Amino acid sequence: MDALSETLRVVQLVGAIFLQGRFTAPWCYQSPRADAAAPLLEPDAERVVIFHLVTEGECFVELDHQPPVRLGAGDVIVFSQGDAHRMGSAPGLTPAPATPLKELLQRRPRQLMYGGGGAPTRLLCGYLACDARLARLLLAGLPPLVRVNVRGSNAGTWLEASVRYALAEARSPRPGGAGVLSKLAEVLFIEVLRLYINEQSAGRTGWLAGLGDRVVGAALNALHQRPAHAWTLEELAREAGTSRSVLAERFQHLVGSSPMQYLIQWRMMLAANLLCRSKAPLSRIAEDVGYQTDTAFIRAFRREYGVPPATWRRRRAAQGDLAEQT
Repeated sequence: MDALSETLRVVQLVGAIFLQGRFTAPWCYQSPRADAAAPLLEPDAERVVIFHLVTEGECFVELDHQPPVRLGAGDVIVFSQGDAHRMGSAPGLTPAPATPLKELLQRRPRQLMYGGGGAPTRLLCGYLACDARLARLLLAGLPPLVRVNVRGSNAGTWLEASVRYALAEARSPRPGGAGVLSKLAEVLFIEVLRLYINEQSAGRTGWLAGLGDRVVGAALNALHQRPAHAWTLEELAREAGTSRSVLAERFQHLVGSSPMQYLIQWRMMLAANLLCRSKAPLSRIAEDVGYQTDTAFIRAFRREYGVPPATWRRRRAAQGDLAEQT
């Protein structure tokens, strides 16, 4: 299994499409920062990432201190840093009076229609909620606004048709519509990541850029496929088909850490997942992620998460019990 698939398998994602909009020119609306919307979208999430899909027409998106970006049908935009933003039929328009978020999100997916009666634009607004460490991993090195066009991919047509079907189902009395829509939001986000990797350009850095690099991508795949293996830089370089010095330099430049530092971080993410989702003893988890002694595992986990694994597990269990009660 490749590194992206393995990462998404291990760390739980929660997605949803929360708004379906039909706007007619002239129109403009202002969206708050993701951290302001997060308590209403997914209260227990450590990080929420907002994205929009344009299904018809065109519009512009504006971030403060950056030039406007034109979007067309099939474009998906992801706000990797959670910035507040404006979207409208033209740059520089005054946003419509804001609807309180709590009111806007009371019923999902919410249908929103307004504008001046001109050219129509249809948008779907969604989010992905995930662990903060996963967000840092996936989104490291990305620009504040990531744009890809899904209509150029094999999955694009199917995804758009499936989302439209799921939106209709979510408004019907049949059970399960919201669940289907949630899964499609996750699939759409993953497809955006895959397309971004394939559209690599010079100068990009970050984990996704590393996956798209021949040398670093091979090393990442090897580490994710065999995380418990006692890797050395020399053996990993052989897997990547390069020298130790080239691998170390390229890995540091793109991913921002050495291969061995990255391996420790990935092992700790695996361990955290096992601590949350299983009742396995610490000795078993330590062995599963590549540590021969509990002491070494506990020391590594404390460096990454700030507390010993047993303490971290108890806190997460208590948080889960509190969420169930509320």
